[in-house]
Amino acid sequence: MRRPTPLAPAAVAAALLLLTACGSELVGSASPSGGAVPQPQGSEAEQDGVRITRVDTPSHSAGSAGISAAYEVTNHGTEAFTYTITFNFTKSSGEVLDNVRHTVSAVGPGRTVKGTVDAKEAAMMATSAEAVKIYEVTRVPADEAPATSGPCPASGIRVWADEGDAAMGLRLVGLHLENCGTRDYPVDGYPQVTVLDEDLKRIDDIKISQGGGGMSTVDGFDDPPRPVTLKPGESATASLAWHNTTQFGTPVNAPYVRVLAKSGAAPVTVTPHLDLGTTGKLGVSAWKRSEQ
Repeated sequence: MRRPTPLAPAAVAAALLLLTACGSELVGSASPSGGAVPQPQGSEAEQDGVRITRVDTPSHSAGSAGISAAYEVTNHGTEAFTYTITFNFTKSSGEVLDNVRHTVSAVGPGRTVKGTVDAKEAAMMATSAEAVKIYEVTRVPADEAPATSGPCPASGIRVWADEGDAAMGLRLVGLHLENCGTRDYPVDGYPQVTVLDEDLKRIDDIKISQGGGGMSTVDGFDDPPRPVTLKPGESATASLAWHNTTQFGTPVNAPYVRVLAKSGAAPVTVTPHLDLGTTGKLGVSAWKRSEQ
């Protein structure tokens, strides 16, 4: 599964079921006055319930900020899902200028939600874009969607994954736990994780180890767990580590991981896009209090 290519030097390889391949490219008119281009109807224009319905090209005489697109998200499933959509802004040649990610929360079964995306949300370079493309769609059950802000969940905690890092073939993704409630929240040990495929089904033939299991040389990854009690407003971190080595066998690409902060906690499904190669191994570090 590909992820959006970061364009800024400081960016890291991106995260946030159904994973898409490259979507239908939607190119705006090049007329000097700008205009609206309706998009083709039917399944060829849709990816996993998401489709672009209209592209508005800039009016150069009016000094418009760039191309924009209207889109729809339709939930064809039987439960509410939260969708994360990555849009690429490109030249007509296909060169990617920047990407923008939209999250559409809690789309009920059978419902359609509409939205818009425009180049003003991306880098300045994207204002010269000539096309809009759906790069990737992910979806998780609405009651398991991660959140970094907003109302505190009923569980009293927030859990989410960061964008991760990749160096020397080792992949690392951070898990974050925040006590957003009103009571102390104790953890003592490792996050409980389940690896899921694009259909949110469990992948059983993955060896999940507490610690790096010999994979990670990252300082502190193999430190033993210690009790941590988070007061309201405090947070803790853990990490996932894996290699994407490919040898004999079928490579495993697992987009989703279901995380429980501890036994009995409410599940949260994150999207680290595990490209495990043929290793079949995933390491998990223990929770540690975040540095304030």
